[in-house]
Amino acid sequence: MKKIGFLSFGHWRDVPGSQTRSAADSLLQTVELAQAAEDIGVDGAFVRVHHFERQLASPFPLLAAIGARTRRIEIGTAVIDMRYENPLYMAEEAAAADLISGGRLQLGVSRGSPEIALRGAEAFGYVAPEGETAADNARRKTEIFLAAINGAAVAPTDPERTGISGGLAIQPQSPGLADRIWWGSGTRATAQWAATKGMNLQSSTLLTEDTGVPFDQLQAEQIRLYRQAWAEQGWDRDPRVSVSRSVLPITEDIDRLYFGDRGEDDQIGLLEGVRSRFGRTYAGEPDKIADELAADEAV
Repeated sequence: MKKIGFLSFGHWRDVPGSQTRSAADSLLQTVELAQAAEDIGVDGAFVRVHHFERQLASPFPLLAAIGARTRRIEIGTAVIDMRYENPLYMAEEAAAADLISGGRLQLGVSRGSPEIALRGAEAFGYVAPEGETAADNARRKTEIFLAAINGAAVAPTDPERTGISGGLAIQPQSPGLADRIWWGSGTRATAQWAATKGMNLQSSTLLTEDTGVPFDQLQAEQIRLYRQAWAEQGWDRDPRVSVSRSVLPITEDIDRLYFGDRGEDDQIGLLEGVRSRFGRTYAGEPDKIADELAADEAV
């Protein structure tokens, strides 16, 4: 079964011609966009998280607001950079947002993407242990987060106040949330790691590796390896997989003015010193885009 959703970065700029001039505009319009998407039958409303930029940055108040104003549409992130998170506080916020939405949260987490801040997570107070890479730091925090939303004891009781010695779980807990956590994977290897942790797979328009084959074929291989690793773990549910595509339907003259020549092939470049492959942009008449997406191996 396939579902379709949108992903919003929430850009805002106070410049001539902008209809999203402030952070308030961006946040409120994102809620309205999710409502409109639900009204026309779209399945998912997802937001990107970028710190230190004029974009969406603190997802849980926004997700809670969307959850309170909608009834059916899935809501989530793609993705939260775990380097910036306190995993226990995040577990509380995620559970609260999920309860407000009635169990519709689909939370994508990962190591995050290249950013404009130098050691941005350190400015938030999170300094990785010596020798720990950014990727390892994100994965370690994710494992703590998963344990917390699964109800694990993450803090000891104070015997002087409680009269007992034991462990405490974060509150609230939201049943089923742990099955709705996704790992945003940029490689085949990290997709396989996500399967070992019981997380669903999010794969975007960027893979931080390149084997010389078209993007959709490399991503399809990533998905196959993920599903194989999932089966080997013996999990008792079927995994979910999402892929992102940059899609620009051309239906009006103003669309042609802004996006008419945006269609392009895969691009290859260096990202943080690693040869990476970026997926193409789909631009054109809706029927043409639909045919092209139908031929996309990963889709």
